[in-house]
Amino acid sequence: MPRRYIFADEAGDFAFSKGQNISQYFIVCTIAMDGCDVGVDLLRLRRELVWKGTPLNDFFHASSDKQIVRDAVFECIANHKFTVQATLMEKSKARPQVKVTEARFYKAGWYFHFKHALAKYAKDHDELLITAASIGTKKGQGVFTDAVNDVVQQHLHRNQWAAHFCSSASDPCLQVADYCTWAIQRKWERDDRRSYELIKDRITYEYDLWSHGNQHYY
Repeated sequence: MPRRYIFADEAGDFAFSKGQNISQYFIVCTIAMDGCDVGVDLLRLRRELVWKGTPLNDFFHASSDKQIVRDAVFECIANHKFTVQATLMEKSKARPQVKVTEARFYKAGWYFHFKHALAKYAKDHDELLITAASIGTKKGQGVFTDAVNDVVQQHLHRNQWAAHFCSSASDPCLQVADYCTWAIQRKWERDDRRSYELIKDRITYEYDLWSHGNQHYY
């Protein structure tokens, strides 16, 4: 049966207040692809950068990579077909009942993201394999995993999908999702479009969930 691959990451924090180094938005971002060849090419790129003596982290991570590394990663992923979807939640507009717990807020983002950005893929593909970047501690990971599983099973038959969480270091395709999420975050948080311009032609969904709301709760 045909299978499509979804890789997910998030940006922002769960601090519902204003202050230095506190994000304005929480972003759920996914990339969708029919194959994972981009992951193979990223591993090849990493070995080439090592050969050249380029300073590297343990894995590609946009926020901490050197600009020379970012340039190489964006150039690499530009050679592959995938689409990008992003749901943005301006945290100050979140109603109190939505942010009772971090898991509930996270689940709300996933619910609207899956319903409007991802569910359509199930119509064209019999199977979805969803791989999401780990969030929080190992002990707390379970509540976020359950949130995603609950959202997906509301939209798809059980034999249509499988989902799991793992660290970005364990799957290079998650590192592609990290780069796309970071580029979108830079645009919305800092009005820095440099990296966004490199992926904007891949973006099929980019929606500010509460853009029509005027009430801020902090």
